Amino acid sequence: MVADLSQLVKAYDVRGLVPDQWDESLAELFGAAFVQVTAAEAIVIGHDMRPTSPAMADAFARGATARGADVTLIGLCSTDQLYYASGALDLPGAMFTASHNPAQYNGIKMCRAGAAPVGQDTGLAEIRALVEQWSDGAPLPPASTPPGTITERDTLTDYAAHLLGLVDLTAIRPLKVVVDAGNGMGGHTVPTVLAGLPLDVVPLYFDLDGTFPNHEANPLEPKNIVDLQARVRAEGADLGLAFDGDADRCFVVDERGEGVSPSAITALVAARELARNGGEGTVIHNLITSWSVPEVVRENGGTPVRTRVGHSFIKTEMARHGAIFGGEHSAHYYFRDFWNADTGMLAALHVLAALGGQDAPLSKLVAEYDRYAGSGEINSTVADQAASVAKVKQTYGTREDVTFDALDGLTVTTADWWFNLRASNTEPLLRLNVEARDEKTMKAVRDEVLNLIRG
Repeated sequence: MVADLSQLVKAYDVRGLVPDQWDESLAELFGAAFVQVTAAEAIVIGHDMRPTSPAMADAFARGATARGADVTLIGLCSTDQLYYASGALDLPGAMFTASHNPAQYNGIKMCRAGAAPVGQDTGLAEIRALVEQWSDGAPLPPASTPPGTITERDTLTDYAAHLLGLVDLTAIRPLKVVVDAGNGMGGHTVPTVLAGLPLDVVPLYFDLDGTFPNHEANPLEPKNIVDLQARVRAEGADLGLAFDGDADRCFVVDERGEGVSPSAITALVAARELARNGGEGTVIHNLITSWSVPEVVRENGGTPVRTRVGHSFIKTEMARHGAIFGGEHSAHYYFRDFWNADTGMLAALHVLAALGGQDAPLSKLVAEYDRYAGSGEINSTVADQAASVAKVKQTYGTREDVTFDALDGLTVTTADWWFNLRASNTEPLLRLNVEARDEKTMKAVRDEVLNLIRG
């Protein structure tokens, strides 16, 4: 199979259709290339519940052992459980998942020892180049003699214990929580992590099923949390939690069934992590999180650092600044005490601890962290992204109270509102995020920019 990897290897991971874009033979080459590029003597591999994941993970392991690396297979796991194993065992890791993508997709999220990211600039480009050469007929290096060994290890209970050691939940009041696992890996991790806590857990779609029979496992799409919202209201629950397919992201719903913005969760967790660290520390946030995030960080003694969108940028800045925490608008949450990696489960534990440590409902608790009106991310299909952005910049450039920056796309800011316009890396889309001091202003700015983009 001669590979066209341009559609398969993304900025941060490998992801594509099986078997149309890749298969076990390519997965085996990726295993060999991963070991060669990372110079690893041993690695750890995990996989999600997709029908193709076990065989693809085994093929990757064959490629790795042929290059002499010893392999630890941890089997079914969430992506953050794989990061835990990479950190705790100090080994490079590979996670077979396509996150929230439909069933026919699969992919690999790779990291170096200690869960350090592997992206285009940190090894993924070299891995792709090797796989392309080998799949086009270039000879592989001679197989290692002896080959590496394969051992199996269960890390779920150790992962749960590590998380529970980072958040004190011993004194919380009893809470009723509905959890929608979306037939993804939350159905595997949640029962172990939340066992023994004073929680009445109402499970939704905990059966592991990589065909996603109930809804797509992407909680940022409003249609995918409708069942969770209805169940929270029907149960009179204190909150709801929704995990994506590989359970590294967590979305929160309050007692009314209303979604809580990931920016508000970022601000809440930032305040708690700053308190845990004596009121000092750096918090990373991407440039389309709410104004609330840097405000809350400063109010709690911390230093906010603004970065581009994307987990490799966040993780790089986490390491560079020794940051204690980082958050994104997409419900990815990163923790220094979790090897700078993202874990939705740890963020969920913080929310449970904050809610259970006082008597107010979640809607009231998060109100102080949710101060502005936001549009959410709005996508527009455009033929010429650069021309559309230039048109918007020209239009707003005539106004005196406006500032621009180009950290990631175009950000336009005034005293009362801001918006960011970013081009997608993979599709002919422009992504718009708007925030303002009130709903009326936000809608006016949103509609004005969309009119400019969509003509």
